[in-house]
Amino acid sequence: MTDLPRENVQSYPRPPRLEPVPQRIRIVLGGATVAETTRALRVLETHHAPTYYLPPDDVMATLRPAPGTSFCEWKGTARYYDVLVKGAAAPRAAWAYDRPAAAYAALAGHVAFYAGLVDEAWVGNLQVAPQPGDFYGGWVTPNLEGNIKGAPGTRHW
Repeated sequence: MTDLPRENVQSYPRPPRLEPVPQRIRIVLGGATVAETTRALRVLETHHAPTYYLPPDDVMATLRPAPGTSFCEWKGTARYYDVLVKGAAAPRAAWAYDRPAAAYAALAGHVAFYAGLVDEAWVGNLQVAPQPGDFYGGWVTPNLEGNIKGAPGTRHW
């Protein structure tokens, strides 16, 4: 059972919307809490599962800069991090926008995590599944409806 309202990813806007998250967000790796917050933000974009961004003060793991960047037409250039906590490591499992585009300025320094590269990611009392594919970082919860991109053949919808 979910405590989240039903949402259809096809009704999410383009350009994406940035909004606060009322639920507690938690990330676990190697049995240790990597991050936990009630101050997360999420980005909602057409055909994507929501992507959750956590304030850096609520990240307990070490974030070691990892090679490479990517570019989002809406948010700007992201850089990546290896996540290290209590002997566990997840290479390139997190990313952040140091200087996002003006419409997404609130994301500056906030950290997002790939749900498929950590052991657990939670929205409230719901453990999430990663958005399909190996590129997008959305978190799939049971309340989502519609076609979520990421599977083969959907990357450039």
